[in-house]
Amino acid sequence: MDTLNNVQSIRYFIPELILVAFAAGVIIYDLIGRQEGGRRAAHLSLAGLAAALIAVLLVGAADRSLFLGMVQLDSFAVFFKVIILITTAVTILFSMGSEELDPRTKGEYYALLLAVTLGMFLMASSTHLLMIYLSIETVSLASYILAGFLTHSPRSSEAAFKYIIYGAVASGTMLFGISLIFGLTGTGDVVQVSNVLAELFSSGGGDYQLAVLVSIIFVLAGVGYKIASVPFHMWSPDVYEGAPIPITAFLSVASKSAGFALFIRLFYSGFGSANVIESVDWSLLLAVVAALTMTVGNLAALPQQNVKRLLAYSSIAHGGYVLMGGVLLTAEGVHAILFYLIIYLFMNLGAFFVVILIAERIGSETIDGYRGLVTRAPLVAISMGIFLFSLTGIPPLSGFIGKWLLFKAVLTEEFYWLAIVGLLNSVVSLYYYVRIVKAMFLDSSDEPNPVSFSIGSRALLVVFVVPTIILGLYWTPVYQLSKASLGKILG
Repeated sequence: MDTLNNVQSIRYFIPELILVAFAAGVIIYDLIGRQEGGRRAAHLSLAGLAAALIAVLLVGAADRSLFLGMVQLDSFAVFFKVIILITTAVTILFSMGSEELDPRTKGEYYALLLAVTLGMFLMASSTHLLMIYLSIETVSLASYILAGFLTHSPRSSEAAFKYIIYGAVASGTMLFGISLIFGLTGTGDVVQVSNVLAELFSSGGGDYQLAVLVSIIFVLAGVGYKIASVPFHMWSPDVYEGAPIPITAFLSVASKSAGFALFIRLFYSGFGSANVIESVDWSLLLAVVAALTMTVGNLAALPQQNVKRLLAYSSIAHGGYVLMGGVLLTAEGVHAILFYLIIYLFMNLGAFFVVILIAERIGSETIDGYRGLVTRAPLVAISMGIFLFSLTGIPPLSGFIGKWLLFKAVLTEEFYWLAIVGLLNSVVSLYYYVRIVKAMFLDSSDEPNPVSFSIGSRALLVVFVVPTIILGLYWTPVYQLSKASLGKILG
């Protein structure tokens, strides 16, 4: 693998530089064209994302270490960059028609989205402890502002405040864990950390087991905060409920994807050597965290009446399902994670898009607002049903294939108890998803008038519905793509 200096790395850092340039350009343009309600700023942001996507594909997976080992360019990073770009573009499309956002501030809003995207790019490709911390902070600081962007809403301000508090604690805890790792190994490079720890334990370093375990737990606090895993999930429901709905959708997919990219690269490349696993069995710790995450998320979703909050707890539970693949220490487990994240992108963004449409046309975020929806807006109701059943994992929808790969990987490694916990949680999740379906298809509405949606909204809804169905019937190309994206991440 080639390690390039700062000057040599610039040519491979073009996508990130494009995001920086367009973020600055959006702010400058917004100062000039503020009277246009931010629509052209949105178009400029989408152009920036398109340019960054083209640059990502043209630069490709060069398998090079950039900036003297701070950032890694490989197929694994490219995979997550594409997911993040797609999610950001969809979020901007959601936001363009959002009535809860102030048109006068949409320019800054889009610029912040581009800044968060840059931070997530770095999260997906960082291979140095310092860069890992800086990338998380870049994402977090901009996310705090986006969560509280509805300045007229006390609920949004509360969400931002809680987000900052939890983020600060998780960040400080992770930084302390990083300092312990650096003190033990004398290096911040993730691969070198793995080598030093392996040598340490191979030469009888039993005295360091507790220190390594504590450092891993502290680092897990920062990573777990980004993927909303138990016990670092407590910010998620309030932030998801109070933030603008497009930002809620964005955090539930893009932030979680970037968090899992960082988790895989750090734990598999840094703590995944055989000697470390034999001495500090962090995989068992993660298995317990995965089981608790899916259980707490699903049980907490049962009594929810607010659909945004319900989907927030659902997102926590799905983080637990995905984390099952991370405890296996196998290529099959990581492959299942990558495949599931693609599936999750379509079905979860689709569900949140329905929430946006209903909130704007009916003015309700509660389950009661969905009553009789099938007679008032049949396409929206049927689409929401498809998304919810796919999130449950019911065949022949794509969510079933995603969960099947995760459970198959778990059973292959004989984690039978974890598979049973996951199966029981999937059954529990069916109950609260069906509550929404029942309201849409079986309950009658007090307002019988049909609800109309624009052609663009209906077309975008179909864009999410089609992959959710097709990938449940024919998933081979996406399966092969996710498998090829593993690259050399597992060593």
